[in-house]
Amino acid sequence: MILAFIKWNVNPEIFEIGPLSIRWYGLLFALAFVAGYIIFVKYLRDNKLSDDLTDKLLFYMAVGTVVGARLGHVFFYDAAYYLKNPFEILKIWHGGLASHGASVGILLAVYLFTRKYKYNYMWLLDRIVIVVASAGFFIRLGNLMNSEIYGIQTALPWGFVFIREGELVPKHPTQLYEALVCLCIFFAMMYFKHKTKMANHPGKIFGFFLVALFTSRFFIEFIKNPQSGFEQSMILNMGQILSIPFALAGVYYLFRKVEPFDSI
Repeated sequence: MILAFIKWNVNPEIFEIGPLSIRWYGLLFALAFVAGYIIFVKYLRDNKLSDDLTDKLLFYMAVGTVVGARLGHVFFYDAAYYLKNPFEILKIWHGGLASHGASVGILLAVYLFTRKYKYNYMWLLDRIVIVVASAGFFIRLGNLMNSEIYGIQTALPWGFVFIREGELVPKHPTQLYEALVCLCIFFAMMYFKHKTKMANHPGKIFGFFLVALFTSRFFIEFIKNPQSGFEQSMILNMGQILSIPFALAGVYYLFRKVEPFDSI
């Protein structure tokens, strides 16, 4: 029996200025980059990287995140539609970003940066994932404000009735679950970075991030509504299938034997 629930009817649009619409998702996405910039710049300045190189790295990451997230959605979730309507790929304001694609985009962008500017790839990744976890918190809150990517019906007292989506019964607020997971991972990695020797060993924090984030994502997907019609008949959905290789890679980096960093 459903005892209590939360009616969720938040307008995803904050306000309009002429033809310009300011939305919660866009604001939270921007906050993700601002928060990440503040944290990451401190790490890089502490290691004597110039502001110019810092800005270049963050530009690489921003492009990798957006392009990767968009192409991830296009190829993993709705390839048939976008093959018929290729110009729709450019219209990211219509929605459709995939976190697994963003992960691949960031990894590739950082790799290209380290190749060009001769920096240690794993040193950067061990610090970038701290920023990525904080960004994940803001972006999942943006999904909540959009009333999207929520879960199946629940009788739990914190179930959300997503009124704007026409829902009549409480659903799991899986966006909020994932936001809280990202926040916990963020604080755990901050502890590892500042209070342990884990940050001195290449790939350890990166490995923890992959295991924690994508294992959590795998299990949360069991209570999440399918994002695409083709997932209805799948035992494991696309999000779970894509999470498995990331989690396994995390196990490898977390437990492999490595020598401490000698330089960045």
